[in-house]
Amino acid sequence: MGYRPGEDMDSEYVVVGSGAGGGTVAARLAEAGRRVVVLEAGGDPRALQGGDPVEPAGERLPDDYDVPVFHAIASENDAMKWDFFVRHYGDDAQQRRDTKYREEWDGKRVDGVLYPRAGTLGGCTAHNAMILVYPHNADWDGIAELTGDSSWRAENMRGYFERLEDCRHRPPYRWLGMMGLNPTRHGWGGWLQSEKAIPVSALGDEDLVKVILDAAHDAFEKVAHPVKRVKWFLLGQADPNDWRLVKGNAEGIRYPPLATRGHQRTGTRERLLEVARRYPDRLRIELDALATRVVFEDGRAVGVEYRKGTRLYRAHARPSADDGEPRVVRASREVILAGGAFNTPQLLMLSGIGPRETLDRHGIPVRVDLPGVGRNLQDRYEVGVVNRMSFPAWEVLEGAKFAKGDPQYRQWAEGRKGVYTTNGAVLAVIKRSAEERALPDLFCFALLGKFEGYFPTYSALFPRHLNYLTWAILKAHTNNRAGEVTLRSADPRDTPLVNFRYFDEGSDTGGEDLDSVVDGIRFVRTMTADLKEKKLLVEELPGDDVRTDDELRRFVRDNAWGHHASCTCPIGPRDRGGVTTGDFRVHGTEGLRVVDASVFPRIPGFFIVSSIYMVGEKAADVILKDAASR
Repeated sequence: MGYRPGEDMDSEYVVVGSGAGGGTVAARLAEAGRRVVVLEAGGDPRALQGGDPVEPAGERLPDDYDVPVFHAIASENDAMKWDFFVRHYGDDAQQRRDTKYREEWDGKRVDGVLYPRAGTLGGCTAHNAMILVYPHNADWDGIAELTGDSSWRAENMRGYFERLEDCRHRPPYRWLGMMGLNPTRHGWGGWLQSEKAIPVSALGDEDLVKVILDAAHDAFEKVAHPVKRVKWFLLGQADPNDWRLVKGNAEGIRYPPLATRGHQRTGTRERLLEVARRYPDRLRIELDALATRVVFEDGRAVGVEYRKGTRLYRAHARPSADDGEPRVVRASREVILAGGAFNTPQLLMLSGIGPRETLDRHGIPVRVDLPGVGRNLQDRYEVGVVNRMSFPAWEVLEGAKFAKGDPQYRQWAEGRKGVYTTNGAVLAVIKRSAEERALPDLFCFALLGKFEGYFPTYSALFPRHLNYLTWAILKAHTNNRAGEVTLRSADPRDTPLVNFRYFDEGSDTGGEDLDSVVDGIRFVRTMTADLKEKKLLVEELPGDDVRTDDELRRFVRDNAWGHHASCTCPIGPRDRGGVTTGDFRVHGTEGLRVVDASVFPRIPGFFIVSSIYMVGEKAADVILKDAASR
């Protein structure tokens, strides 16, 4: 059967994945009158039942999904988690220096470090920390220069953020916006609500919190331009997404805006269900549907083979022994892949699109020899400076069990107030790791909790340790582009092999990434020095015995992690490793696009989800314009 636009098939568009990219583009296409089928390998997190490390035998949903401060626990809820175990290094000796490394887990050989993903409606928007921080304008301008397409320019791309956001944390400007004045360039009527959690002043421990804030201000006196800093504060009021601050690549103390509605998680799950309710004839959401191969006819993508069944993917907790029911969904116009940086390249390779040597090794017929598929894998580097306080619990966490019925839960459930409205972060600092950096590249945020990175049952540390302050350091705009996702086997139920090739094994030969993280550690130590001098805290990690640059570099090599995998199907010319075009088409194919974190040539900004939402909105415009011309 050949391609005929609008012919009577299951849909016009099949979208694989319901996360920040897939959910956004699917909903927008359906709103515009197109018939769309979304394939999601998991179920609805608010309808599932599952335990977690806090209550392994409990039924913790929908609370794990809904309650903002439970986000870490959500990432380990049995009903929705997909556990990938990835390599940071190829060298075994170096890899095993990381205490988060596991050779085996739960009776299986895993040979890696836990990398939590979500196999559920909403994708990773169902378990992320909800932080909505805008990328830097240079991220978009770089794609515009690469593609020669001015629609990628930062000035234009901001319009997509305005379209999707419903900002609720700048009320005076919301009123101005109603009168047509919008210097902040926030969105006021979009589908994704953004809020500010309770103010730091409401957290209790007032004297201690004031010390932390004062320390942050004092630290900045030594590293930032005071006139600019005052100007940025007066304009932005610590809002990192204010357009005036974005244009200035501003540094300073910020609060982290959250994607919550009424201080409850919101994301593409809510977006898809709301559009499906309004347009049931246009949007069909097929849950428990594991995509296994893109179907081609006469060189064009015309559908997706999938298996229907629960827990089919082997990243799932207790994967099914059954292979599921084979099915096919057909698309009269296009197939859109949005499985993320691990699963989209896996599905492309399973469909015969990828490096020839990989496909040959697994006995997969080559449809398109596309060497860039799965390569160029990038991520942030993160480490934590973990401090144990001298008191038994933060005042705001006294009696907290991170469970239904504790005092903090009741406060959240009855009035959407208290510390559970937060994601645990009380403030953040944005800065350059060195004056010569073109952009601010460090995002340091204070967490009321013990966070050492990701390993099985890591989330159980939060209710067990109520007297910790972790300064998490996120290094953005990393230089390393040497990571790779490749096939483990030709079985679509298997997870791919993932190696990020950190630091010395990667492409950052000058060591800038490593030195930037070390600078971040030194900076946050200046913010805890007064507390340490007053014997209010003890630094457990890296620890007081880790002081020199070389000692800190070793700590970072051995302990760093990431959680924003991206760039494995990058936009760019095919002969330079590109997989997709500037309008999201996969090179060498027809009727096939990618719309997710994998399309970025370079990892954008600090927290990638805002960029993925924007890409989803842009892709919808591109696809609708193309459909109108046919």
